[in-house]
Amino acid sequence: MVSTEKQEEQKIWKLLEQVSDPEVPVLSVNDLGIIRKVEIINGEVIITITPTYSGCPAMDTINMDIRLKLIEHGYKNITFHSILSPAWTTDWMSEEGKRKLLEYGIAPPQYQSDKKGMKEENIECPQCHSHNTKLLSQFGSTACKALYQCYDCKEPFDYFKCH
Repeated sequence: MVSTEKQEEQKIWKLLEQVSDPEVPVLSVNDLGIIRKVEIINGEVIITITPTYSGCPAMDTINMDIRLKLIEHGYKNITFHSILSPAWTTDWMSEEGKRKLLEYGIAPPQYQSDKKGMKEENIECPQCHSHNTKLLSQFGSTACKALYQCYDCKEPFDYFKCH
């Protein structure tokens, strides 16, 4: 039998699916993989989060949005713990989240193997799906994205960088 606290934790995980990333609103905080743990201890909801990078300006908004969503559903005593180690990685993103990025027009994180390890290259254009692309800038519309351009359709696009 699942304990009441475990059932409540599962409800909170479902509610977190409704909390969007303010920088990429098609992604939930669950899609991003930044929620590391949800616990309820003596009536206190404890959310453990790893930001996409230290100093991420969206974290205050994300914490507030989570707090408001939980309050809306009757949870009042909410604490956030931010952990930086291990560092967040795009490996923690859900496959569904990567699909949502592509549909939104942002190239999802991708690696290509070479003899020296892993590298990012020939990023697929989310518009025409060509791999004939070039890096324009390591920094796109936010720090977690790079700016690319497609040689074939000529469109610029954001690429969600691997971390």
